Amino acid sequence: MADLFGCAPSPGALASMTRKIAGAIAPALDAVRGALAAAGAAHLDETGFRVAGRLAWVHSASRGRHVLVAVHEKRGKDGMDAAGVLPAFGGIACHDAWAPYDCYSGAAGRAPCNAHVLRELAAVTETGTDADVIWARQAIDALLALKKAADQARAAGSAAISAQTLEEHSRWFREAAAAGTALNAGRRTALQKKRHALASRMSAREADYLRFASDLRVPFDNNPAEQVIRMAKLRIKVSGCMRSMRGAEIFCAIRSYPATAARHGIGRLDALARAASGSPWIPRTG
Repeated sequence: MADLFGCAPSPGALASMTRKIAGAIAPALDAVRGALAAAGAAHLDETGFRVAGRLAWVHSASRGRHVLVAVHEKRGKDGMDAAGVLPAFGGIACHDAWAPYDCYSGAAGRAPCNAHVLRELAAVTETGTDADVIWARQAIDALLALKKAADQARAAGSAAISAQTLEEHSRWFREAAAAGTALNAGRRTALQKKRHALASRMSAREADYLRFASDLRVPFDNNPAEQVIRMAKLRIKVSGCMRSMRGAEIFCAIRSYPATAARHGIGRLDALARAASGSPWIPRTG
């Protein structure tokens, strides 16, 4: 911050300036919300965030050149509504398989994170029976084969992967999920219950999990959302807790603004200096 102000500011001056910047960048964040709500697809995530000794939640939405990070006392729909993206969002929602994301009927579709399901399937190969290992590996192979085909199609400028490849590996995924459901139908142990829940979810949400293969605009995983939210996790790991909700809101606002600026080729320090001077950079919309 000494580079920004020309000297090392006092804690009081620094707090005052962060409040000023947070107020100045409000129009920029409104533009970010609008751009994300209009996006064809968006990455969404949430994580716990200690504020004033209590558990709050950081919510993130991002896609392409726009990043929004917000904080709320609730994890579910109330917090998502307050962030201001999902209520107006009409694209493909990329997220983990947490149920509250499905509350928004305006979304054109959903794409649960396949990195998550690959980790769950890998756990089945490590803890399941020999028969469980077979269906889990079959599902992994099907997902990775479709990902490779989708990546190759994008690299070649194709609009879609071959119909044969899509049908064949989708069928392998479907049959693997059916086998996992049947093998663990008894649900006699905790691990059996987990395997049954995973396989049942794969069956019920097959179209969502494989959306990346039928629509090349859709990403395979939700890793970009986890990258956006990582700084919030690091902030709490270092400090332990934010002192107030207002301080947490300012932190999230100031995270959103330079992150979006950087994706537009605007230096983070330059963006903050412009906001501090009262003339913040605002991303163009439309």
